[in-house]
Amino acid sequence: MSADGASGAQKPVSVLFVCLGNICRSPMAEGVFRSMTKSDTRVGTIDSAGTGAYHEGCPPDPRTMSVLEENGENSYEHQARKVRNSDFKDFDYVLAMDADNLHDLSRVQRRIIKNSGLDAAPAKVMMFGDFGGFKGEEVIDPYYGARDGFTIAYEQMTRFSKGFIEKVLQGVDVATS
Repeated sequence: MSADGASGAQKPVSVLFVCLGNICRSPMAEGVFRSMTKSDTRVGTIDSAGTGAYHEGCPPDPRTMSVLEENGENSYEHQARKVRNSDFKDFDYVLAMDADNLHDLSRVQRRIIKNSGLDAAPAKVMMFGDFGGFKGEEVIDPYYGARDGFTIAYEQMTRFSKGFIEKVLQGVDVATS
């Protein structure tokens, strides 16, 4: 997609990370990805959301925040929100943390397409784990477990983010003005 219609330059890539409640996995993915791409002009909007509104308006789980802080990500702030229909046009990538999230997101996207009369919604809806080297790899929800589940999730987010940067951003040429 050309930013100015004439050159081969593209607009920055926007990414939405999605889990169930938007307090554990998806905000961690957002925090890790923000940290890894903070000065990367190829990246635009980064956000996270949940397929459910269970924790809407709440901050991330304290275990998510402590793992992010342990890894040098101290400036992350977030309030949980539910996925909106507009996310499917506002974001280039909508990345699910597990197969249930992917199923829910795909169902919403199909409904949006059907109701809008479009052939497709602009967002690419897929598993974030597809960028980690194993197609369909899921991030197990650490919410009901011990803190080590959050550490494992952090390691996955780091690996997936590196894979996304390698596979998606390498070919992005953003116009600088």
